[in-house]
Amino acid sequence: MSEEEAGYGIGAVSRLLGVPAPTLRTWNLRYGLGPSRRSAGGHRRYDAADLHRLREMKRLIAEGLPPAEAARHALTLTGEPAREQGEAAQAPGEAVPSPGPARAGVASLVRAAFVLDSHAVSHLLESSLAAQGVRPTWEGLVLPAFDAVCRRQDDSGAGIDVEHLLSDRILAALHRHALRQAAPSGRRPVLLACAEDEQHTLPVHALSAALAEEGVETRVLGARTPYAALAHAMRRLHPAAVFVWSQQELTGATAPLAALPRLRPAARLIVGGRGWRGALPEGVIRVDTFREALSQIRRTLP
Repeated sequence: MSEEEAGYGIGAVSRLLGVPAPTLRTWNLRYGLGPSRRSAGGHRRYDAADLHRLREMKRLIAEGLPPAEAARHALTLTGEPAREQGEAAQAPGEAVPSPGPARAGVASLVRAAFVLDSHAVSHLLESSLAAQGVRPTWEGLVLPAFDAVCRRQDDSGAGIDVEHLLSDRILAALHRHALRQAAPSGRRPVLLACAEDEQHTLPVHALSAALAEEGVETRVLGARTPYAALAHAMRRLHPAAVFVWSQQELTGATAPLAALPRLRPAARLIVGGRGWRGALPEGVIRVDTFREALSQIRRTLP
């Protein structure tokens, strides 16, 4: 019988993984990441699936995840990793989720934000933008980090300073990333604005940066854009698409949208955010996600 079939003792596992035996005992006692097999003599032994979970635990901790959270993820794994089995453990065409690195990145960003380490926050954001682009960074890093910050605000009543620092660094990182992209292609621009009295601007800046990656020229009018000013900009620019963001119900009245000019050639009018209330005027398209917004805007471009 091979050593793998018989299982591994704690000393062998320590040597295989480079994790001290006392640490392995701690992970077993605290988190339940211990040996699941017994030898003929009654000694507890680690099998291949146990090693897989321990490798994942070690990897997630190295990426910055707290040990308790890393253990929760590692304990959800079953069997050996696909690379050790020699074949893909997935259905044809089915993506294999990889929550570990993403969750570790979010944890690192939240920790840096809560100690007000603006340099670390900027580094994490810019590294993600450079490696993955705007949409994966927005969906997989920025939104989960904001969710964590807001939950802590709800629990403790504190953290406004953290939210402001995080917002400022996100905005700066998006601007720098957009400037590094290729020159616009010369197509009709896309006009992005917040609804009148709406102060939350990050989604429109994220859209602008994502479109810059595709060579699309944008104009961002920013927070609290009066509808008269938006109409004036539409007449001057003749954009291919207009996107208006409303995050709060106080800013999401739909009636003013009907008064925006009908241009020739036409400009697709798209609204996003949970603030919109009431029926939308004919021809106005509502989107619920970042991906939908990008998809609808792309459809207007030649």
